[in-house]
Amino acid sequence: MYTILIVEDDPKIAELLRSDMEKYGYQAWIARDFERITEEFRQSGAQLVLLDVNLPKYDGFYWCRQIRAESVCPILFISARDGQMDQVMALENGADDYITKPFHYEVVLAKVRSHLRRAYGEYAAGPEEKKIEAADLTLYPERYVLACGERSTELSRKEALLIEALMRREGRVVSRDRLLGLMWEDHHFIDDNTLNVYVTRMRKKLKELETDAGIEVVRGAGYVLMQPEGLEEEEKRTHAQTEDRLEGENEDTAAGGRS
Repeated sequence: MYTILIVEDDPKIAELLRSDMEKYGYQAWIARDFERITEEFRQSGAQLVLLDVNLPKYDGFYWCRQIRAESVCPILFISARDGQMDQVMALENGADDYITKPFHYEVVLAKVRSHLRRAYGEYAAGPEEKKIEAADLTLYPERYVLACGERSTELSRKEALLIEALMRREGRVVSRDRLLGLMWEDHHFIDDNTLNVYVTRMRKKLKELETDAGIEVVRGAGYVLMQPEGLEEEEKRTHAQTEDRLEGENEDTAAGGRS
C-alpha cells in the first residue's frame, strides 16, 4: 500500500484529500507540524507528496527542495496560486506536477496514480539511482544534487540541466543555443543574460564544492566544462587561433596595400 503525505494548512481540504486517497486504497498522512515537514516526511515513509505553496513559516517551494534533497519520490503541488511563474518555480525546485485550486478530486487521483506508476509501477526505471560523472564531479539528476568527494550542493532544475549538458560533453564546447534549448522549451524569448546568470550561479557552486573543474566561455561558440590542465590547453589553442587570424588579417592588409 502506498502512503501519500498531504502538506496542506487548510484542515478541510486536507481531510477531503485524505478521505479520497483512503477511499481508493492509499494510506494518507496529514502533516501537522509545518516547521518540521522533512521530519513528517521521514516518519510517514511516504511514496508521494501532495504539497501546498502557501504554508506557515516556510513556503512549499522550500519544503520541496528539502524533500528532494533526500528523496526522488513524486511531489505534486496543489495550490490556489495559478500564475505561470508559480508553476515554473515549483518545477525548478524539484516538483513533478502542479495542480491549481479549485480542482476535481478525480483529476488529483488520476495524477497520483500516474506518478506512482511512473515511479514504482510498470513504467518505473530500475531501482539504481541515475548518476552522471565527469571530472571529479557526480551529478544525481533525479534529485538535483551535485557532489564532489564528500561535499555536495543542491541545484535548481535549470542548474541541473545546465551542468548535466556540460558534464555529458566534458572537455567539449556546448553551444549557447543548445543550452538554451535544453533549459527552456521556448528559448527564443529568453534574454541571453539569463543564461549568463545561471552560468555564474553554477560557477559559484563549483567553487563551494572545491572541485578542480571549471566552466569556461569559448567566445562565439558556447561553454565548456574542463579541469585545469584542459583549461591551459584550451587557452593555448585559443591563443594560437587568435595569432593565426591576426597574421592572416595582416597579410591581407599588406596585399591590399601593394595592389
